[in-house]
Amino acid sequence: MKRLAILLSGRGSNFEAIANNVASGAIEASIAVVISNRPEARGLDIARQRGLDTLVLPSKGMDREAYDRCLIDGLRPFQPDLICLAGFMRLLSAAFVREFPNRILNIHPSLLPAFSGLDAQHQALAYGVKVSGCTVHFVDEYLDAGPILLQAAVPVHDRDTEETLSARILEEEHRIYSEAIRIALSGRYRIDGRRVIVG
Repeated sequence: MKRLAILLSGRGSNFEAIANNVASGAIEASIAVVISNRPEARGLDIARQRGLDTLVLPSKGMDREAYDRCLIDGLRPFQPDLICLAGFMRLLSAAFVREFPNRILNIHPSLLPAFSGLDAQHQALAYGVKVSGCTVHFVDEYLDAGPILLQAAVPVHDRDTEETLSARILEEEHRIYSEAIRIALSGRYRIDGRRVIVG
């Protein structure tokens, strides 16, 4: 069975949606480990309650290269087939990405390449866009720039706040992340330049 590693820094709602789909058999894989760079992350508590292996690798005060070496060492014993970033609030180094080529997925709350980085919903409202959404992409060494696997569009309403827009986008995140994981694990795709062609 394929093995997932989940990296998170906070509440872990995308992790929880993935874990539910693993438990139901909708994702044919096991969660080998849940890793956080923040000991207080709520996602760790959820993982422990589910009886999953967890690993805390605090990142405070460490530079990116040094931290990513620790992260690689922490992941190796679990032999993940796919690494899923679920609110992992660190930019991964080129060395880390090279260690797991085309085996790292991230989800971002915008229709990339629009509104990369932090505060995507704030950016969407500030620019007055009528449609936002979320994107699952393969991770490369640049911020929110890897090849796009799946996207879902979410309309932006005139009365939306960051909170209301974020809540509707999060529903779609929970749906498409699991679908993207299924595609990535199946190998039913190829990457042609920046395009991910599924089928």
